[in-house]
Amino acid sequence: MSGTIESKLAELGLTLPEVVPPLASYAPAVRSGDYVYTAGQLPMVDGKLTVTGKVGAEVTPEEAKDLAARCALNALAAIKSVVGDLDKVVRVVKVVGFVASASDFTGQPAVVNGASELIGQVFGDKGVHARSAVGVAVLPIDAPVEIEFLVEVRD
Repeated sequence: MSGTIESKLAELGLTLPEVVPPLASYAPAVRSGDYVYTAGQLPMVDGKLTVTGKVGAEVTPEEAKDLAARCALNALAAIKSVVGDLDKVVRVVKVVGFVASASDFTGQPAVVNGASELIGQVFGDKGVHARSAVGVAVLPIDAPVEIEFLVEVRD
């Protein structure tokens, strides 16, 4: 473990996972100048998707909110893989959340709060971000939630 951000994760009872290997032809995160962009992160645990289906049908909104937090943790691992230390993050700029939704489900913002709230707990004021929460018909490998980040970093 290194730095205050990972110490904060530990205080929350969380461990930074290994970077989730790409499911196709892309990088989990890339740096361009002072910004790191993550690929969409699924709620994978040990290389497996533990829950599948649509939110509001097979998956409850509460379960999906927890899955969004897991996506955020996976995104942090991807960011660390590019910059080496999460303490280099000076600002979480934007979070984009995709929620595989039943046709009548309209609670996407509450689901994506799982990611936003985790980021707020970990980064404090540096974690205040712009955000989109989008309902979609289906996500890769039938994941209920997918989250991506844009963060500003400094060496």
